[in-house]
Amino acid sequence: MRKGFTLIEILIVTAIIALMASSVLVGFAPAQRQGRDARRIADLRQAQNALELYYSKCGYYPGGAQAASPCGNFSQISSWTNLSTALTGSNIGVSRIPNDPSSGKNYLYGTDSIGSSYVVAATLEDANSSALRNGVAGTIFGVACTGKVYCIQF
Repeated sequence: MRKGFTLIEILIVTAIIALMASSVLVGFAPAQRQGRDARRIADLRQAQNALELYYSKCGYYPGGAQAASPCGNFSQISSWTNLSTALTGSNIGVSRIPNDPSSGKNYLYGTDSIGSSYVVAATLEDANSSALRNGVAGTIFGVACTGKVYCIQF
Protein backbone atom coordinates (compact mmCIF):
# COMPACT_ATOMS: atom_id res chain seq x y z
CA MET A 1 0.00 0.00 0.00
CA ARG A 2 1.35 3.43 -1.00
CA LYS A 3 0.95 6.48 1.16
CA GLY A 4 0.31 9.95 -0.24
CA PHE A 5 -2.34 12.25 -1.64
CA THR A 6 -4.37 11.63 -4.72
CA LEU A 7 -4.57 14.17 -7.51
CA ILE A 8 -8.20 14.95 -6.62
CA GLU A 9 -7.29 15.75 -3.01
CA ILE A 10 -4.51 18.09 -4.11
CA LEU A 11 -6.82 19.90 -6.56
CA ILE A 12 -9.51 20.34 -3.90
CA VAL A 13 -7.02 21.80 -1.41
CA THR A 14 -5.60 24.12 -4.08
CA ALA A 15 -9.10 25.34 -4.98
CA ILE A 16 -9.92 26.03 -1.33
CA ILE A 17 -6.70 28.00 -0.87
CA ALA A 18 -7.40 30.01 -4.04
CA LEU A 19 -10.92 30.89 -2.82
CA MET A 20 -9.58 31.99 0.56
CA ALA A 21 -6.84 34.08 -1.04
CA SER A 22 -9.25 35.84 -3.41
CA SER A 23 -11.63 36.68 -0.55
CA VAL A 24 -8.73 38.18 1.43
CA LEU A 25 -7.65 40.32 -1.55
CA VAL A 26 -11.20 41.59 -2.03
CA GLY A 27 -11.29 42.49 1.65
CA PHE A 28 -8.18 44.67 1.28
CA ALA A 29 -9.69 46.90 -1.43
CA PRO A 30 -11.38 49.35 1.00
CA ALA A 31 -8.17 49.64 3.02
CA GLN A 32 -6.22 50.41 -0.15
CA ARG A 33 -8.72 53.13 -1.14
CA GLN A 34 -8.51 54.67 2.32
CA GLY A 35 -4.72 54.57 2.15
CA ARG A 36 -4.65 56.38 -1.19
CA ASP A 37 -7.13 58.96 0.14
CA ALA A 38 -4.96 59.53 3.22
CA ARG A 39 -1.98 60.09 0.92
CA ARG A 40 -3.98 62.59 -1.14
CA ILE A 41 -4.84 64.61 1.96
CA ALA A 42 -1.22 64.50 3.15
CA ASP A 43 -0.06 65.63 -0.31
CA LEU A 44 -2.41 68.63 -0.15
CA ARG A 45 -1.01 69.55 3.28
CA GLN A 46 2.52 69.32 1.87
CA ALA A 47 1.52 71.60 -1.01
CA GLN A 48 0.04 74.02 1.52
CA ASN A 49 3.40 74.23 3.28
CA ALA A 50 5.10 75.06 -0.02
CA LEU A 51 2.42 77.66 -0.78
CA GLU A 52 3.04 79.36 2.56
CA LEU A 53 6.79 79.47 1.88
CA TYR A 54 6.06 81.05 -1.49
CA TYR A 55 3.69 83.58 0.10
CA SER A 56 6.23 84.59 2.72
CA LYS A 57 8.79 85.22 -0.06
CA CYS A 58 6.57 86.91 -2.66
CA GLY A 59 3.61 88.35 -0.75
CA TYR A 60 1.06 86.47 -2.86
CA TYR A 61 0.24 82.87 -3.69
CA PRO A 62 1.54 81.50 -7.00
CA GLY A 63 -0.10 82.81 -10.09
CA GLY A 64 1.76 82.36 -13.33
CA ALA A 65 4.46 79.77 -13.78
CA GLN A 66 7.40 82.14 -13.33
CA ALA A 67 10.41 79.88 -12.81
CA ALA A 68 13.00 82.53 -13.70
CA SER A 69 11.51 85.33 -11.59
CA PRO A 70 9.24 83.89 -8.91
CA CYS A 71 8.10 87.21 -7.51
CA GLY A 72 7.41 89.03 -10.76
CA ASN A 73 4.02 90.30 -11.78
CA PHE A 74 1.10 88.18 -10.63
CA SER A 75 -0.87 86.31 -13.25
CA GLN A 76 -3.70 83.98 -12.30
CA ILE A 77 -3.30 80.21 -12.90
CA SER A 78 -5.63 77.30 -12.33
CA SER A 79 -3.51 74.24 -13.09
CA TRP A 80 -1.64 71.88 -10.78
CA THR A 81 1.13 71.59 -13.37
CA ASN A 82 1.63 75.37 -13.45
CA LEU A 83 1.53 75.47 -9.65
CA SER A 84 4.21 72.79 -9.50
CA THR A 85 6.40 74.72 -11.94
CA ALA A 86 5.96 77.95 -10.00
CA LEU A 87 6.81 76.38 -6.64
CA THR A 88 9.78 74.31 -7.78
CA GLY A 89 11.27 77.20 -9.75
CA SER A 90 10.90 79.82 -7.03
CA ASN A 91 14.07 79.06 -5.03
CA ILE A 92 12.16 78.40 -1.79
CA GLY A 93 13.73 74.98 -1.26
CA VAL A 94 10.95 72.93 -2.82
CA SER A 95 12.19 70.46 -5.41
CA ARG A 96 9.05 68.41 -6.03
CA ILE A 97 5.30 68.84 -5.60
CA PRO A 98 3.39 65.56 -5.18
CA ASN A 99 0.63 64.54 -7.57
CA ASP A 100 -2.31 62.15 -7.32
CA PRO A 101 -1.23 58.52 -6.75
CA SER A 102 -3.64 57.30 -9.43
CA SER A 103 -2.27 57.60 -12.94
CA GLY A 104 -4.03 60.05 -15.20
CA LYS A 105 -5.41 62.14 -12.32
CA ASN A 106 -4.17 65.48 -11.02
CA TYR A 107 -4.86 67.56 -7.96
CA LEU A 108 -6.62 70.88 -8.49
CA TYR A 109 -5.49 74.41 -7.68
CA GLY A 110 -7.15 77.77 -7.99
CA THR A 111 -6.40 81.28 -6.77
CA ASP A 112 -8.27 84.53 -6.59
CA SER A 113 -7.53 87.39 -8.98
CA ILE A 114 -4.82 88.98 -6.80
CA GLY A 115 -3.15 85.94 -5.20
CA SER A 116 -4.37 86.58 -1.66
CA SER A 117 -6.28 83.31 -1.32
CA TYR A 118 -6.22 79.84 -2.86
CA VAL A 119 -7.88 76.45 -2.90
CA VAL A 120 -6.25 73.03 -3.38
CA ALA A 121 -8.34 69.94 -4.04
CA ALA A 122 -8.19 66.20 -4.62
CA THR A 123 -10.79 63.73 -5.80
CA LEU A 124 -11.13 61.02 -3.15
CA GLU A 125 -12.09 57.43 -3.91
CA ASP A 126 -14.16 56.86 -0.77
CA ALA A 127 -17.42 58.80 -0.99
CA ASN A 128 -18.00 58.21 2.75
CA SER A 129 -14.66 59.66 3.83
CA SER A 130 -14.83 61.77 6.99
CA ALA A 131 -12.53 64.30 5.30
CA LEU A 132 -15.33 65.21 2.89
CA ARG A 133 -17.44 66.40 5.82
CA ASN A 134 -14.63 68.70 6.97
CA GLY A 135 -13.75 70.24 3.59
CA VAL A 136 -15.25 73.32 2.00
CA ALA A 137 -18.12 73.02 -0.50
CA GLY A 138 -19.18 74.85 -3.64
CA THR A 139 -17.15 76.26 -6.51
CA ILE A 140 -14.17 78.24 -5.29
CA PHE A 141 -11.81 80.05 -7.70
CA GLY A 142 -12.98 77.79 -10.53
CA VAL A 143 -12.51 74.54 -8.56
CA ALA A 144 -15.71 72.55 -8.05
CA CYS A 145 -15.65 71.26 -4.46
CA THR A 146 -18.62 68.94 -4.78
CA GLY A 147 -19.18 65.21 -4.63
CA LYS A 148 -15.99 63.31 -3.81
CA VAL A 149 -13.74 66.36 -4.24
CA TYR A 150 -11.97 67.34 -1.01
CA CYS A 151 -10.98 71.01 -0.92
CA ILE A 152 -8.82 73.08 1.39
CA GLN A 153 -9.18 76.84 1.10
CA PHE A 154 -6.89 79.43 2.60
